[in-house]
Amino acid sequence: MRVLGLETTCDETAASVVELKPGGGGLIRSNEVRSQIAEHAAFGGVVPEIAARAHVDMIDHLVRRALDEAGLELADLDGIAAAAGPGLIGGVMVGLTTGKALALASGKPFMAVNHLEAHALTARLTDGVAFPYLMLLVSGGHTQLIAVLGVGEYRRLGTTVDDAIGEAFDKVAKMLGLPYPGGPEVEKAAQGGDPERFALPRPMLRRPGADFSLSGLKTAVRLEVQRRGRLIGSDVADLCASFQAAIVDVIADRTRGGLRLFGQQFGTPTCLVVAGGVAANGAIRHALARLSTETGVTLALPPPALCTDNGAMIAWAGLERLQLGLIDGMDFAPRPRWPLDLSAERVHNGKA
Repeated sequence: MRVLGLETTCDETAASVVELKPGGGGLIRSNEVRSQIAEHAAFGGVVPEIAARAHVDMIDHLVRRALDEAGLELADLDGIAAAAGPGLIGGVMVGLTTGKALALASGKPFMAVNHLEAHALTARLTDGVAFPYLMLLVSGGHTQLIAVLGVGEYRRLGTTVDDAIGEAFDKVAKMLGLPYPGGPEVEKAAQGGDPERFALPRPMLRRPGADFSLSGLKTAVRLEVQRRGRLIGSDVADLCASFQAAIVDVIADRTRGGLRLFGQQFGTPTCLVVAGGVAANGAIRHALARLSTETGVTLALPPPALCTDNGAMIAWAGLERLQLGLIDGMDFAPRPRWPLDLSAERVHNGKA
């Protein structure tokens, strides 16, 4: 079984072909990703209109390259999957429309994939992880701890009450005059810094539950920058190291809380899975490996290239859904917001 997956929810245009292995798990036959960092760097962040136009320019070429690399034609596929949200609506529309057109032209089943579900299921592609497991999703727009009970079955155990972790990294980088995207730049600078020089807060540390809060930490960095007026010598490296150390402590503590909640509600998880672009951060990966050893819970860390946005995760999620007969119609609408756990979203918005 082979599925083509398309990803266009933010600033990566991606196309991939994934094949189901006979013993479970998947084989990535191709994984083409075109980043738009250069287009957005001058603005210090993603500009939705520029992103959408770039997706339009690149999507057809990437589909062709993905099929060529896999040695396949459309007729050889068993289905077409495209990310239908959440994300920037212009970009989502490009990938979704392209996926529908390919499915319609080839007569193949079409699967509209939730981008967050694709992240949640990636460890099943790479590590063959069995349900149920706990996922820590850390990216530019999302910070959540989610119980993954099955395809389409998710319970949110914790989320950020303000900034996402990736957003906090980017904002701190901007304060310190580091280039976009900020996360990798903060990590790079932190390697040469003193993580104990600045006493930054650890919001929500040892609080009940598994929610996150990052705005206070971000504000503490801003106040430190303002207090100094001009950053000299090792100031930037030390601030980055201190900030990253605080983030690492918060993630470890909140994830420990998520594991406790999972155990109370669903029993022992088969695994702790980490997903999202921030999961490529080496210090965070090391801290989670240490937490895994302490708690005795197996850790699944997909390769960094599969933690950031890519087409392989969309293709795999589409393949999982196709196996269960979860096929979508050509009338499926793009969704700029699409929470995995609708019941948690209703409670969060005061509608329960």
